[in-house]
Amino acid sequence: MRKLTVGLLAHVDAGKTTLSEALLYRGGALRTLGRVDHADAFLDHDSLERERGITIFLKQAVLPLPDVELTLLDTPGHVDFAAEAERTLQVLDCALLVVSGPDGPQGHTLTLWRLLERHKVPVFLFLNKMDQPVDQAALLEKLKHTLSPNLLNMDAYGEDSFFETAALGDEAALSEYLETGSIDEPTLRRLISERKCFPCFFGSALKLRGVDRLLDGLTRLAPRPQWGGNFAARVYKITRDDRGTRLTHVKITGGSLGVKETIDLPGGGEKVNEIRVYSGAKFTPQSSVKAGTICAITGLSSTFPGQALGAEKSSPPPALEPAIAYRMLLPEGVPANSVLPKLRELSEEDPQLHLEWNEALGQITVRLMGRIQAEILKRVILDRFGLEVEFSQGSVVYKETIAAPVEGVGHFEPLRHYAEVHLLLEPLPLGSGVELAAACSEDDFAGNWQRLVLTHLAEKVYRGVLTGSALTDVRITLVAGRAHLKHTEGGDFRQATYRAVRQGLMKARSVLLEPWYSLRLEVPAESLGRVLTDIQRMGGGAGQPQTVGEETVIEASVPVAAFGDYAAEVAAYTKGRGRVSCTLSGYKPCPDQESVIKSIGYDPEKDLEDPPGSVFCGHGASFLVPWNEVESYMHLPALKLGADGVPFVPAPGEPDNSSPRGSRPLAPLEADKELLAIFERTYGPIKPRAFEPAPRPKRPASSPNDPNSPRRPIELPPQGPEYLLVDGYNMIFAWEELNALSKLDLSAARTALADILCNYQGFRQNRIILVFDAYKVPGGAGSVTKYHNIHIVYTKEAETADAYIEKASYQLTKVHRRVLVASADFAEQLIILGHGALRMSAQELRLEVEQANGEIRDILASQALLPKGGGNMREAFRKAIEDKDKY
Repeated sequence: MRKLTVGLLAHVDAGKTTLSEALLYRGGALRTLGRVDHADAFLDHDSLERERGITIFLKQAVLPLPDVELTLLDTPGHVDFAAEAERTLQVLDCALLVVSGPDGPQGHTLTLWRLLERHKVPVFLFLNKMDQPVDQAALLEKLKHTLSPNLLNMDAYGEDSFFETAALGDEAALSEYLETGSIDEPTLRRLISERKCFPCFFGSALKLRGVDRLLDGLTRLAPRPQWGGNFAARVYKITRDDRGTRLTHVKITGGSLGVKETIDLPGGGEKVNEIRVYSGAKFTPQSSVKAGTICAITGLSSTFPGQALGAEKSSPPPALEPAIAYRMLLPEGVPANSVLPKLRELSEEDPQLHLEWNEALGQITVRLMGRIQAEILKRVILDRFGLEVEFSQGSVVYKETIAAPVEGVGHFEPLRHYAEVHLLLEPLPLGSGVELAAACSEDDFAGNWQRLVLTHLAEKVYRGVLTGSALTDVRITLVAGRAHLKHTEGGDFRQATYRAVRQGLMKARSVLLEPWYSLRLEVPAESLGRVLTDIQRMGGGAGQPQTVGEETVIEASVPVAAFGDYAAEVAAYTKGRGRVSCTLSGYKPCPDQESVIKSIGYDPEKDLEDPPGSVFCGHGASFLVPWNEVESYMHLPALKLGADGVPFVPAPGEPDNSSPRGSRPLAPLEADKELLAIFERTYGPIKPRAFEPAPRPKRPASSPNDPNSPRRPIELPPQGPEYLLVDGYNMIFAWEELNALSKLDLSAARTALADILCNYQGFRQNRIILVFDAYKVPGGAGSVTKYHNIHIVYTKEAETADAYIEKASYQLTKVHRRVLVASADFAEQLIILGHGALRMSAQELRLEVEQANGEIRDILASQALLPKGGGNMREAFRKAIEDKDKY
């Protein structure tokens, strides 16, 4: 049996859910007819939906008919949930747009029509509530003027006027009509599938009028898609059931899928544990499903709405995007970082929430379409997590771009690491987003490294330097890069790439962009002057007014910040006769940029997540170089930009005296110099074949006090005591003896490690901070205590030891010259290297401690306080295990 997926869409209160009940009842799937006002509708089974009488969550129902299995997807009708309706369009074979006959096309109806056009979804229309006094001909004419002139009145099916209207938009169909005087069903089905005509059915869902005819029309005239043989699927929703099981809702668009099969995902293959086909609140488990099926899959943990699986092609980005951000206000005494992991579930289910955590301010923000969505979100958080939250007044979501091309450079060279990246940042037309490109020869920079840099560019949403808002309308081109033969690792290029983007933005002339709404206002003629005055007051622009019947229609655009709750204002001064539909049309430069920047108060140089400076190595230690001095230390030459910001390219025959990119070889790292000297003493000097060795560019020799000096030397931070940050649990589980002790008593292992480090600090005269994870301790506020001569830190809830050490190493390297971090976590080691600290593995620290203990024993033995060679670290651990009760 062929399968058909139909989505029900409508403006709120158009009767969409009532129509779904009628379709299921007349198709034999329901024995009794439910009603929204009676709170017993089959698809609106959620308690929130029954309380409010509106559809909030997307629902699915299966309707088996004689010739086709119909899957109905009932989408939310309120404009605040339009983003979920848009995600559903990606899996529809056709859409059923419900319009209230007495009300006609309303604001959200136009938004839905534009979305259907954007996603090229075939559309059937059902003009509902026609049991009320409505002029059918006038309603159809208004719809033709508002939506499309190619609407087909299905009440006139079989008449010459019907076939003539259907055939006008297609040459082949017109020839068929002229030859035969009609159009057969396959041709009409093709025209509907190609969106060249749109069938309109009239009826009343509540009175079951026109429902049978609609079902028959869907069965005969709906598109019949052809599916491929290879597995393909599209994810359109993520939910969780009553037991908290994660459900990935997909449409199979090719081949088939069975239980226990593995699906390839970017993070690796994941196995399908269960396949469910839902109808209302209940589901039927399936062992396998074929193409065309809408189902829910368990076992997948890294999927997201809009994702393409298997052979399916990727989808365009969503057109609807929230332009208002709300700060979440938590109950008193509830730390934000403890709530954040729970809220990540909601962000998975609705990516348009754009859940953001500002660690510096300790704030959580979400982006919402309006106050109704905020109220629903509050209730969902209360029901699921037991938290009563509130939301602040919404603030506009800004974006940033640049005004002219600029080169950004990033360098990451801690000890035994190396990566250098040069990027060209260029402005693009408004609405272009972020584009990535490469213009670098593989002879100068290997292709595998180039692909890695582009991957790192694509994996992150970059923030501007004016307000910390998302970067957009920029093309980022890789123009040069350099790796080391032995010491470059993948994580090195991640750090260098991030720093190159940030350094370029710090040099560029940035532009703040604010969101704008595209409006359609339908108001009485006497209100036209008021509307035009309001649009001018808001700083917007209006098109030429048009008269449609007794109403005046105005197309306009206004800034989101000035729009506010203008829709309610229109309804008030027109006494309910005026209507406003608005969609986010894009972003434009903000005219009041300075005041907005001042009110937000963002400092890009204090942003720990996006440092603009670079890390270099000299004399066996790494050091930080500020963004405005990085070019003085780079190994590759800077890109030549003309006066107009365009990269300079010499004319044919014109000499280019600058060094070509990649012509200067990388100077050897400090760690290689000794090996190179030994090699040359043994085997003679090395004679390069392709490149001549060149030393590292010399540091500027001019005085820092000389105002005319183009470069000034970097001032090294003052020498201070050596700090050692130790990841406690890393050490315990990496040291064999402590690991054995932890299995008997974890507290004893912590105390034993602390005692060992106390002795080590007393001998080395450094300063030790021992950090233990406590991020899973409910309500943990964190603590810092002094144990003998060292400090012990227990992190707060939702904060890992890694996160604490990363922040601490960044702060300490600003003041102290030597900061060491002891950890077995390789990713953490890479990050702290970027802060200018030195890394030490768990085994290296153990060897250091044993060496210190040996020196202590020798000193004591020399003073006849200890037999020479007596006692060792392993013996101390053995004794600790035997005497663990004393801890």
